[in-house]
Amino acid sequence: MIGLDFENRASQEGYKCVAGVDEVGRGCLAGPVVAGAVILNRSKALPEGLNDSKKISKKKRETLAAKIKECALGYAVGQIEADEIDQINILEATKKAMGLAIRNLQVEADFLLIDALELKNVVLPQKGIIKGDSISASIAAASIIAKVYRDKLMKDYAETYPAYGFERHAGYGTQAHFLALRKNGVTPIHRKSFKGVSR
Repeated sequence: MIGLDFENRASQEGYKCVAGVDEVGRGCLAGPVVAGAVILNRSKALPEGLNDSKKISKKKRETLAAKIKECALGYAVGQIEADEIDQINILEATKKAMGLAIRNLQVEADFLLIDALELKNVVLPQKGIIKGDSISASIAAASIIAKVYRDKLMKDYAETYPAYGFERHAGYGTQAHFLALRKNGVTPIHRKSFKGVSR
């Protein structure tokens, strides 16, 4: 059940600006990995239907993203491109994207709730929560902000590389994507270190 239990616990310990942090696109074959960070205003009601971005429709995500932006104290994204993912590996790229999102927040966070990870390079108190996007409202909000941002990015890439169907699968390894790769080869936004991308 999505709620504010972890946020309220941090608040009871004296923290004022608790940011939820999550990523999208970690398993994709193309495009950046994108992290979102959101500091919810806990004096306002949670947007209705808030949930893990994977569990809600595209239209609902877009509606919720707009509501989150309206009621959050701060929100931001960070992204690491495919060429850097190939250089430093996807886990390190994910952590780096999260660090960027945290630094890009309009309001400085003093505590982090992170989906499943620990960020040793970020000098802030933090808690990694397994499946955090299903139980922490702040992490769920971060997942929605990141997902909507990344989907728009991949839709834009579909105009540059129309043969790959990025607007449909957002860079994930669908059958259609693998077929397009075999037929057309890799683009500059493909992650060449990922299995099945390079011939």
